[in-house]
Formats: sequence, C-alpha cells, structure tokens
Amino acid sequence: MKTAFFDSGIGGLSVLHHAMKILPDEEFIFFADEDNVPYGTKTREEILNYVDEAFKFLISQNVEAIVVACNTATSVAVRPMREKYSLSIIGMEPALKRALDLFPEKKVLVAATEMTVKGEKIKKLVEKLNAKKFAELHALQKLVEFAERQEFNSAAVENYLRSELGGYDFKNFSSIVLGCTHFNYFKDTLKKILPAHMKILDGNEGTLNRLIELAHLKKNPQSKKIPHVEYFYSGRRVTSATELNRLENYLRRLDEMYLI
Repeated sequence: MKTAFFDSGIGGLSVLHHAMKILPDEEFIFFADEDNVPYGTKTREEILNYVDEAFKFLISQNVEAIVVACNTATSVAVRPMREKYSLSIIGMEPALKRALDLFPEKKVLVAATEMTVKGEKIKKLVEKLNAKKFAELHALQKLVEFAERQEFNSAAVENYLRSELGGYDFKNFSSIVLGCTHFNYFKDTLKKILPAHMKILDGNEGTLNRLIELAHLKKNPQSKKIPHVEYFYSGRRVTSATELNRLENYLRRLDEMYLI
C-alpha cells in the first residue's frame, strides 16, 4: 500500500520515521511543502489552498491514504479535505488525552504553533476532554524555524525555550505535549530544561494507530527491511545528493530523539 505523509516542512518526517520502524513492508511518499513553510503564521485561506494543491499532487501519485503529519494543517484543512476527497485521510491530534489518562488531575502544557493554539480544533478538544482547568496552551512558533535550518540544540534554541517556558511553575504539571511535529527534534533540549518529572509526549503513535486501523495494516517492528520512500518538496521529486543527505540528517536526528 502506498501512503503519503504530508507536512508544511520537515516536521512530518518524525511521523514517517516512526512509520518506517513499525510498517517496513509498506510504500511511502513524503511531501514537504518547502515553498510555503511555515504554515503556523499563514491565513486559513492560504493553508487550505496549499493543502488542496498538495492533495491533488499526491492523488496523482496513486496514494491510497494521506497522513496529514502537520498539526496546523490538520486543524485547518482535514475536514474540508475529507469532504472533497474519498481516500483515507488521517490527521494529527495533540496527545492531550493520553497525558490526562496517564496523569489524572495534573496540568498539561500543550505546545504548538500560533495557528494551532488559536484554532477552534484545539479548543474543541480541550472542551471534549473537560480539560479547561488542566490544559495550558503555548505557542513555540520559532521552533519551526530552528528545525527547518537544522539548528537543534544550540545555545539559541536553549535560550529561546528557557525564555518561553521559564514563567511556568511546573510542580503541578505532569507533561508537555508536542502539538507540532517540528517540535520532536528538540526533545533533548526540552528534557534538559524541564523538571525531571515532566514527560514529553507527541501524537505520532496515535496517528499511526489510526492509519493502521483504517488501512488494515500490520505492524512488523522486528523486520530488518528498509521501506521504499520517495521524497517531494512542494511537488518536485527530491533527487539531488545534497537534499537527500539533508533528509538523512533529519532522520538520524530523529533516531536520537526516538527513545526520549
């Protein structure tokens, strides 16, 4: 089965990375909309247009399912895309429910892009989970920029996160939920600056479980097979050694973050 993973940029590689480990027998396309990244600062209309153009391209590549591996695109565009297209479409959802299930009666910091934090989808999720007094939302938009230029654990990254998160009293918090797939590259720095009891959670596993359920796929994490992946930047196939090496660098970084 051919499945596409779509993101505004490189963040969605973290979802593909997990899929490559547990679904090595499948065929994948990764589409990064590098011409228009980041989405978190764009208007809803712009994002809808970008996503629709990407979907048209991916459908022309005969994919059978599309994972919208971007929380911002999910919050804006998944519902309209499901209404327009008939193939399986799986979106991202911040792992707020998982955090509340693991640590009842504890507060959760949900970090995301500006668009996601301000969007109706996250507000509805908080309401649905009766989590208004437990969920704190915080935009960490600059992490997208750091990730896109492969600046993962510099002094600038650490200073930014300390500045953004330094105002929280984390004694009553259980975890930080990464509500943007770009944020998965910074788990080591987050672990360094957050109190030891704080768990770092993302939505990758839940998203892939939904894909497996809808597409009737079988996990095979013991396999040594390397799945076939084609990479595209805004509809252009990635073939240059420089760019393929760039993508490999991201995947190696994700290997380091995988067990955090």
